[in-house]
Amino acid sequence: MTSESLTVDTPAGTVRATAGPRQDDAVVFELGGAMRGSVHVTGTHHPHHWDQFTAVRACLGPVNAYQTTAPDDALPRLTRSRTRYHGSLTLYPDDCADRPQVSVYPMTSADGHEPPEKTAATLTAVLRACAAHVAQRDDLPVILDVSRQRDTAALLRFLTWSAAHHQAEAARLEREARAAHPARRAAVAAWWTVARWFLASPHPVLLLMLADLPYSVLPNSLARTVAVKQWWAPYCLTAAAREHEHARRAQAEADSLRAQQRSRRPARRPQPSAHAAPHAARLELEMS
Repeated sequence: MTSESLTVDTPAGTVRATAGPRQDDAVVFELGGAMRGSVHVTGTHHPHHWDQFTAVRACLGPVNAYQTTAPDDALPRLTRSRTRYHGSLTLYPDDCADRPQVSVYPMTSADGHEPPEKTAATLTAVLRACAAHVAQRDDLPVILDVSRQRDTAALLRFLTWSAAHHQAEAARLEREARAAHPARRAAVAAWWTVARWFLASPHPVLLLMLADLPYSVLPNSLARTVAVKQWWAPYCLTAAAREHEHARRAQAEADSLRAQQRSRRPARRPQPSAHAAPHAARLELEMS
């Protein structure tokens, strides 16, 4: 099989990326020209729809950086530099745009420093070119399907945790909203009590307690407390609704992944029962 080779123009010069044979769920590119090293490209889920495996992820180095860590000496470097780099990029379809979108994850040198702007642009260009090439391959559906099988168990664990976490957060916010109503009534009653004291015997301290001063000046003024309690319950209810929606979406994605698992599970061949075995043996003898 002839290796496929890309030519990528980058700020550091021309980089040649040669694709090796597909390794189940990945293609590894060997780099030459202005960069040396390799790029690993595999399938992954859409960044906004975790049950949809429609994206490809390119990582600097010969391995999937989301599963294992490449040795420092295996990471790519510019030909005229000894500094090697970590980093990855995800290329995914977007219904609202005519061309695929890109999410670039932070790139750092092997010793943890941010790369210069020119180097970062070079690394990004190479990652994007390798990802775009795999996204156009005829065997992309195979890569995505194997990637789904590889990642589904971990995604299900995360989505199950996420749904439970958001439901618990929604319940907490709803409790705070319920508690805010009596707290607001108590704060209003306290304000009127102090107001009556002030009318009966004016004093600067009482005036401060009644005034609606900035939090930085007087954090616990009664007027400020009333104002906060006034909007706190609606805020908590709105936030709780968002948490319920996050939980619903996480649960829906988990259910979708489980359905995909079931649809791809090979059907088990029925085994003959103990009673059927002698009959099958007799038929075999009669046909021989």
